[in-house]
This record gives sequence, C-alpha cells and structure tokens, in this order.
Amino acid sequence: MASLQEPWLLETGNLKGCSKEIRHGRTAHNMSSSSLRKKSDLTLVSKVRFVLLRQFLTNLQEVILGTKLSVLFPAIPLAIVAECYGFGRPWIFALSLLGLTPLAERVSFLTEQIAYYTGPTVGGLLNATCGNATELIIAIFALSQHKIDVVKYSLLGSVLSNLLLVLGTSLFCGGIANLRREQKYDRRQADVNSLLLLLALLCHSLPLLFRMSGASAALTADPTLQLSRASSIVMLIAYISYLVFQLFTHRQLFEAQEQSEDDEGISEEEPVIGFWSGFIWLVGMTAVISLLSEYVVETIEDASDSWGISVSFISIILLPIVGNAAEHAGAVIFAFKNKLDISLGVALGSATQIAMFVVPLCIVVAWIMGIKMDLNFNLLETGSLALSIIAVAFTLQDGTSHYLKGLVLLLLYIVIGACFFVSKTPLSNGIDTVVGA
Repeated sequence: MASLQEPWLLETGNLKGCSKEIRHGRTAHNMSSSSLRKKSDLTLVSKVRFVLLRQFLTNLQEVILGTKLSVLFPAIPLAIVAECYGFGRPWIFALSLLGLTPLAERVSFLTEQIAYYTGPTVGGLLNATCGNATELIIAIFALSQHKIDVVKYSLLGSVLSNLLLVLGTSLFCGGIANLRREQKYDRRQADVNSLLLLLALLCHSLPLLFRMSGASAALTADPTLQLSRASSIVMLIAYISYLVFQLFTHRQLFEAQEQSEDDEGISEEEPVIGFWSGFIWLVGMTAVISLLSEYVVETIEDASDSWGISVSFISIILLPIVGNAAEHAGAVIFAFKNKLDISLGVALGSATQIAMFVVPLCIVVAWIMGIKMDLNFNLLETGSLALSIIAVAFTLQDGTSHYLKGLVLLLLYIVIGACFFVSKTPLSNGIDTVVGA
C-alpha cells in the first residue's frame, strides 16, 4: 500500500486531504462528477522500479483511464488531425464537441484532487472558477471572433439545460425509481439559488425593456450597453457575496450529503495524484479545452449549414447537452439513489454560476476587448429564460418531489428546443460590435 501512495507523497508532505473535515466539505458538483469515475487497478504500475516513470504512469492511468468517459478521449486527437489535414468542417465540430465531454469531467476531478491539499475553502473557490470552464472558454473564443450571438446562445443554453433538462431528468428519474418513497430535499439551498436566478433575470430583462421602450434602436444602443455593464458589475458583486455565503458563513447548506457505506466508499476517498501533478494536468487539460473550443467556434456555422440546423439550436441545445453530459449524468445517478440535494446542487449551482458569474464576466471581458456586448438577449431568448426560472421556482417551493414535476420541466425544455429548432434567425456579422468601428 505504501508503494502505491509513494508518487503523491513524494510531491508534498502536507496531505490535508486525509482529514475528515476536508472530505465532509465536498460540494454537490464534486459528488456528481465522482459518480462517473472508476477505480484504477495499479497492480502493474506499482511493479515499475523507476520512481518517476511509476509516478507518470500512475497519473496517466488515474487521469486518462480513471473515468467511464475515457472511450471519448480518442475524439481529441481525431479532431486535431481533422483540422490539420483539412477534413470536413462539420466533422471537426462534431469531434471537438465529443472531445470536450470527458475533459469537462476531468477538470472537475483535478480541482477536487487539488482541494485535498489546499483545503475546502481554496478548493471551493477553485471549483467555483473552473466549474464551468468549458462554457467560459468557448465564450471568450467566440468573443475574440466577434460572434456575440454564439456567446449569448451558448450561455443561455447552459442555463436552460441545467434548469430544465438536468433538473427535470433528475426529478423524473428519481421519482420513477422511488415511487413508494417520498423524496425530500433541503429547501434552503434551492431558495438561495432561486433568488440569485431571479436577480439575474432582472438584470437580463431591464436592457431588453429599456431597448423596447426607447424611440429607436440608435438612441437606446449606448444607454443599453452602459446599463448592461453596470448590471454585470452588480451581478459579479452578488456572486462574490454568494461565494462568501457558500464557503464561509453558511457552508453547511451547500455541503454534499455523506454517502452511506454501500455507496462505493465515496466519502472515504483519498487523493490519487499529487498537488503539482494535479496542477500540471489541470493546466494541460485547460489548454486542450481551449484548442477544441477554438475549433468549435470556428466550425459551428459550417456545421449549421451542412446539417440544416440553425446556429441558435446548436448553441442552445446541442452544445450544453454534449459539453456537460458528464455532469448531467452524475446528477441523474444521484437522483436514482434518492439524493436530491446533490442533484439540485449540481443543476441549480451550475445555472447560478453561469447566470451570475460567466455571463457578466463575458460582458466585462468584451468591454475590455472593446466589443459592444450587452445583456439584451432578445425577446424570445429572455422570455424563455424568464419562464424557465419561474417554473423551477414554483417546482421547488414545497421541499418535496415526484416524477410529474420532472416530466413538466422536461416538456418545457422540449417545447423551447422545438422553438429554436424552427427559428432561423441569422447571426449578426459583428462589424458594428467593435467600439469605434
């Protein structure tokens, strides 16, 4: 046993992850992702005599093969080869999208491994920053190419998929699997997230209403942009306050439920790679995500033309479903186990992070880049967001769940998806989105 632990013990002598306090500080996001991991057999690796080679092979097996989604990793080199040799653009888009699926789950795994050494507070901040790294990186690459509509569509799709698809599937599957048991969850966490989502909705609605109430678009364009930037700063302040609330003053509301002894010993996990190994792998994974995100942004319009599907449908429906498949599957698995607090933590937590952190951060980044991006997501998109948030707030108000609630949320998502499927709104060319152009 000592030989198997040697690689990470050689990297650091300060192993905070073995304490009970750290294990009990795991978030619902971490617990959800852990459901897709598989235990690695290090018998052969432990027989390697050279320490550095043994350490490298251990890390490689834990990081690459330690997930049930490892079968999708070949899509990454295939996407790079397809780009280098000029294959069809839709193929590059599809392979890049598939390659992002295991990478998003592995980023969650690596942030959790680092948290074992840094403690729950720093780990929580790291998870809050990297939890939706894929969406943020795709948005930044789209911003750099002045594809404002792609940014808005993809972020809106992430919120909608978490609120309706993930939460709806979790409640529906959990209700079916526990027909004879009453499913309950802690309303306090749901109330906090619902309140923040309503604040985000207000900040999204005001620029739209301001634009619609003006005499002309030319007269209201600059005031709408200024209002959006001010609202984004307010949202970022609110999100920082939420992190303080979540990680310091009211941590007990957000800590994941402890697992029972038959739940594969999740609560007794220990780190499997060292701190510096985890950090290096995290940087490498982020670089690969950046590369694939660039491929996705560059080829999304070609895929839309080839498949006959609107860019809005691809961005709002397909991107979130495939990109966050690991997180979504984990939430559903815990709903089957009647652990709705974890499922709700994943769905509502991710939706809140996108709406209150990623969206306003993109506004600020666009501001720095000299790009005119506002919070006006147009009437159809904002209306869909508003109805989704209100429906979820009503669904979670009594602290109990059954399969009908999940079914209604899923039907809402299907209707919204059909709406954007038939919508053929063209993308703006981005010529007038640069300040001073």
